[in-house]
Amino acid sequence: MRPFGRITDIRSAGLDGLILYFGGDDLTQSNQAVQHCVQALQYLNPTWLKELLPAYDSLTIVFDPWLTDDHGVYRCLAELPMNSQTVRFEGHHHRLPVWYGASQCNDFEHLCSYTGLLQSQIVDLHTQARFRVFAVGFAPGFAYLGELPEQLACPRLATPRKRVPKGAVAIADRQTAVYPQASPGGWNLLGLCPVPMFDVGKSPASLLAVGDTVQFEAISEQQYQEWCHER
Repeated sequence: MRPFGRITDIRSAGLDGLILYFGGDDLTQSNQAVQHCVQALQYLNPTWLKELLPAYDSLTIVFDPWLTDDHGVYRCLAELPMNSQTVRFEGHHHRLPVWYGASQCNDFEHLCSYTGLLQSQIVDLHTQARFRVFAVGFAPGFAYLGELPEQLACPRLATPRKRVPKGAVAIADRQTAVYPQASPGGWNLLGLCPVPMFDVGKSPASLLAVGDTVQFEAISEQQYQEWCHER
């Protein structure tokens, strides 16, 4: 199966899966191409389609092997309108409050040393950026946001923490994220967000979806406590 359009590679994933890899001038363009394909397939809604698993620059298509095979999926893909002129994808925009420098939940001493920036400069860069949700995974509701300003790029911790608190806002490499629940983690912590990222009582359960955009805004400890109390 030959690649075509923005699809740069196609690989089989067992008897019921196909993985598509997308290219672009940058990661955002590649991710947009992924979303165009997702939207086109969701609109078509073929009977054989079981699940779509989008990632940064790839899409895994899970199909019913009793209804088609990978060649049938490929033929369908070749006929799909997967460009921005024929498929429009509009994600939601979210503004998320953050108590930067929260006690027991910040690595600013390390981050300031590594980046050469002041804490206030790190906060400014993080709040001024508009992030895109490139993928959701690792844990339910854990959204990978990018791309982080180059000045804030930093590696993961050499030794991951055994427990990162729920709502922790963190950065690693060129990514940022909010931990939806307490869990182990190796990212550098900036503070706490009081907004739940995952709620099984809601539909969809995850607040953030691939293609959404996010901007963070700084709040005080008192505002954080008030926000938590209201909920």
